[in-house]
Amino acid sequence: MVRMSVLADCLKSISNAEKRGKRQVLVRPSSKVIVKFLQCMQKHGYIGEFEIVDDHRAGKIVIELTGRINKCGVISPRFDVEIKDIEKWINNLLPSRQFGHIVLSTTFGIMDHEEAKRKRTGGKVLGFFY
Repeated sequence: MVRMSVLADCLKSISNAEKRGKRQVLVRPSSKVIVKFLQCMQKHGYIGEFEIVDDHRAGKIVIELTGRINKCGVISPRFDVEIKDIEKWINNLLPSRQFGHIVLSTTFGIMDHEEAKRKRTGGKVLGFFY
């Protein structure tokens, strides 16, 4: 079977492992987008440490789970989001205003919607987690 989206596979395996109550999950293959997405999740405390294992192929990532993720997913296709439209996306994707994050790919790098608002930039929506 051909992998359409590496990021989607990664987030789905994290979500499934979280539902099963696992303490850690092995994700393969690795990519720069996955690493940045995981750093975003780690910054907000949704996952613990993660370690990138270089196997001279596509690479693997071992992620420590904390049990805080209720849902995480990819938005495909990667829609364009302007600053004024971020609020609409928050209402559509996240369960409430207090928690949850939308991850955007901007010209300043991959960041969550709060940081994008602070930097006053739009971008393409990658996914969400809460």
